[in-house]
Amino acid sequence: MLAGQAVAAPEAPEAQTADAVPELALVTEAVVDGMPSGNLSGLARCGAELWVVSDRDDGRLYRLEEGESGWSAIEESFLAPPPPAGGLPWGLRVRAWVSAQVRGGAMDFEGLACDALGNRYLVSEAHAAVLRLNPAGTADWLALPASPVRQGRASGMLLGFNAGFEGIAVDPEAGRLWLAAERERRGLVVLHGNQSGWRCTGGCVLLAEGGTEATPPALGARQQSRSFSGLAFHDGKLFTLERTSHRICRRDASNGVAERCWSYADAASAEGRRYDTPYGTAEALAIDAEGAWVGVDNNGKPRADGERRPVVWRFAAPKGGWSAIQ
Repeated sequence: MLAGQAVAAPEAPEAQTADAVPELALVTEAVVDGMPSGNLSGLARCGAELWVVSDRDDGRLYRLEEGESGWSAIEESFLAPPPPAGGLPWGLRVRAWVSAQVRGGAMDFEGLACDALGNRYLVSEAHAAVLRLNPAGTADWLALPASPVRQGRASGMLLGFNAGFEGIAVDPEAGRLWLAAERERRGLVVLHGNQSGWRCTGGCVLLAEGGTEATPPALGARQQSRSFSGLAFHDGKLFTLERTSHRICRRDASNGVAERCWSYADAASAEGRRYDTPYGTAEALAIDAEGAWVGVDNNGKPRADGERRPVVWRFAAPKGGWSAIQ
């Protein structure tokens, strides 16, 4: 399958049951040129533009421009001040620092979101902190309280290395901000913002859950930890990218409860698109009325057809739209 080529896919089933989750229709896939570090880890739609971030780049964002053979990544550089103390224990901070010496990316930016004013928000997994980049390119760290990390760890999240905040979402007015903890245990926390800063109202943790689930049958049906690898906000709802099960789930933004899920397993497991890894590679998510953008973090590894560049998939919205009950 050539990057940027339209893909014909069967229509998704109209109803969801406990045993069958409708498949999203893959519209296009496109490679991304111009990200020298690869490792596409976050994606957001800001107005009419798509932006992506790499977890190996500490001072660069990329705006995507569509071309005949895929996307071109147009670099925007920024200078971030030193990160705040995010509340993670010394051992996790040291392991993150050692890892950064080997692979690069001391901030380990793992998610990207935008508000209606064009501010971009990047979550740093290594520091459990959020960087805000305004439209002029000036960067500052949000003054978050210690309670999200403290309460998250008390709920069993954020305890292991490389198992921290993996996704971020913000509502258009920047009044609420959500962070997704990746795995072992995975979960969601929420903060409320106003002119005086950010705080938790009625507790930070919306959801914390452990356990395992099976990968899709075409990918071995292996039992792996439940995980969140991306997060998005659209039309009053949260959407989680769940790479173990290869699903996108719509969730209640007030309590994190899953209301409806759709699968992208058929697209990810198709011949030529598989990566030689036991784990899912989808790490970036953006949702709009017409569909979903899903970015793949391949960690520099080629997929079965030899492609090594980052890939972005475009899925059509399900029949009836993302808010449909059926």
